Amino acid sequence: IRRLLFEGNYAQAEKLVRRRVLAGPRGDRTTYQTLGDLFIETDLGNTVTQYRRELDLDTAIAKTTFTADGVEYTREVFCSAPDQVLVARFTADKPGRINFVATLARTNAVVAPHDNNCLLMTGQAAFGRLTNGVRFAVVLKAVSDNGHVTTQQNSIVVSNANSAVLLLAAATDYNLRNPDVPLRRDNTAAALQQARAAAKLSYQNLRRRSVTAHQRLFRRVKLKLSDRPVPELPTDQRLENIKHGVDDPHLVTLYFQFGRYLLISSSRPGDLPANLQGIWNEHMAAPWGADYHININLQMNYWPAEVCNLAECHEPFFDFIEAFAANTGRRAARDFYGMHGFVAHYTTDPWLYFPTAGNPQWALWQMGGAWCTRHFIEHYWFNGDKRFLRERAYPILRDAVQFLLDWLVEDPKSGALVAGPSASPENTFFAPDGKRYSVSMGTAMDQEIVWDTFNNFIAAAKELRISNNLTHQVELALSKLAWPKIGPDGRLLEWAQPFDEPEPGHRHISHLYGLHPGCQFTFRTTPEYMTAARKSLEYRLAHGGGHTGWSRAWIINFWARLRDAEKAYENVQLLLQKSTLPNMFDTHPPFQIDGNFGGTAGIAEMLIQSHDGQITLLPALPQAWRTGYFKGLRARAGFEVSAWWRDGKLERTQIKSLLGKHCSVRYGEVVKEFKTKPGRLYTLTGQNLD
Repeated sequence: IRRLLFEGNYAQAEKLVRRRVLAGPRGDRTTYQTLGDLFIETDLGNTVTQYRRELDLDTAIAKTTFTADGVEYTREVFCSAPDQVLVARFTADKPGRINFVATLARTNAVVAPHDNNCLLMTGQAAFGRLTNGVRFAVVLKAVSDNGHVTTQQNSIVVSNANSAVLLLAAATDYNLRNPDVPLRRDNTAAALQQARAAAKLSYQNLRRRSVTAHQRLFRRVKLKLSDRPVPELPTDQRLENIKHGVDDPHLVTLYFQFGRYLLISSSRPGDLPANLQGIWNEHMAAPWGADYHININLQMNYWPAEVCNLAECHEPFFDFIEAFAANTGRRAARDFYGMHGFVAHYTTDPWLYFPTAGNPQWALWQMGGAWCTRHFIEHYWFNGDKRFLRERAYPILRDAVQFLLDWLVEDPKSGALVAGPSASPENTFFAPDGKRYSVSMGTAMDQEIVWDTFNNFIAAAKELRISNNLTHQVELALSKLAWPKIGPDGRLLEWAQPFDEPEPGHRHISHLYGLHPGCQFTFRTTPEYMTAARKSLEYRLAHGGGHTGWSRAWIINFWARLRDAEKAYENVQLLLQKSTLPNMFDTHPPFQIDGNFGGTAGIAEMLIQSHDGQITLLPALPQAWRTGYFKGLRARAGFEVSAWWRDGKLERTQIKSLLGKHCSVRYGEVVKEFKTKPGRLYTLTGQNLD
């Protein structure tokens, strides 16, 4: 296949790929499913007024208020991380007015009363012909103030109560360490224990514990992008105003903090990582199975984790990638490719699936695992945890480079090392014969990810003072690695040759990986590649690029790295105008959460960058955000940064050194360098960073 590709025989090469490489059975027919439905039925008469729904990002509590027949009702709902229960409280401003029927329902499940105030739902997830999903148990328990609580079939009935609290707990037998061997535990007993423990606490205590745990993470960062008053309008109306060209910096702040809220809510230590829908999938058959696409989507979910001061929320990602490498990735490298280390293709799922079939346009791509290792080294750069570097980051990087060393081959024309055969994720090109293909050698993204992974491995080894045969091999391979090419028109090429593109506005902009999230291209080291990347981005956008939510979010990050404030802001506005649903969820379409996380990271990238060895302040501050501040954003080398600006000019910066590293700060063309001590706070004033 490689020989055919080097000879330019794309037709025969792609035929062989389909026949000999991607010949395995499709095994990705699984789906993440909603746990079930909880229906609340109540008779409130014919007239309901003053209806209001809100989500308080600071407390993570959803609240609904309304009036019916002269009674004001309030409902509060939250999921408690410390107590592992969903809590819903129903109150009224008059005694004895809380009446409702709560019903549990789900396919492939049995619901029955467990005692006078408790329902038990048990079952096993199924999808199509697959009936061997996780086994689960759900407990719904009601606690009322006065009134009566009874159970009947699959419902709890609450009558004439002053207030009532529903507690929902769940347990499954899913085992991340080895998904093929379920946990040996009594799911029913585990769920009952959680519900009973929560029931021993008062509602106020449950609420306090949940809010405290949430605010410990959420309150680390504050952001204000305007000194104008916040519009007193519902979110959906403000989004509609954005579509008509209204500037609403406070809505951007809301979107940013909503993204942080979503990551806190969907990715706590011990969880699975946030999937394509985070955890907010309402379907039994989710779009794309709500799986883990690792040709950008899963990685984008975690772009905000470090810079937005949510490092703990990164942990499920690390756990998952390590489990994939241990259970599947190393075996796939050995058995599928005959190579060392570990490899991942374009997607996986909680069963740690490795795809061996499909259209080469998306299925033939070997860089998913290597890309994921970038997150491990980034966690170290931000936090300086040597134990994490030694025990987790270095081993996963080592395994990634072992595969890449085996995977690279010499280009017979240039002698440089190139990766392949593979596709540039989900894209195609026109070969000289005028036909459309996807498989080639040395695509830009592959070369950039190899460069990135090799450099990250070498850096990790130096931090740990490791010098051995493997580090020498990587250094030699890096010196021979082909760089992506710049075409005759000045654009960065997506493939190793200047092919024409069937979809010049394609949603994936893979060849700009070296601009973001990578750091191969910077103004200080490779200005010619920054110019070429800009031309590629302009070309892609001129042909309709950015039409999906996550793609638009990536574009914000690109423009931020290019330090084009107004272009970055234009795409923030477009993200809100075209790819944000009324509830603030991102839409591909359909709903995908990656755009929320990518957009949040992009906003942070406009305010602070540290990928090139300096803390750059306000690198892409648009006119619309002329006055504001941020507090608590993180920078690499262990710094926590706050900054205040007015009329578009920096007024003051505070930098807290967590690790005592040397600090280099840039604002415009001004650079300030100084030594730091751990725990010390340093204040710089004005545009000269005095």
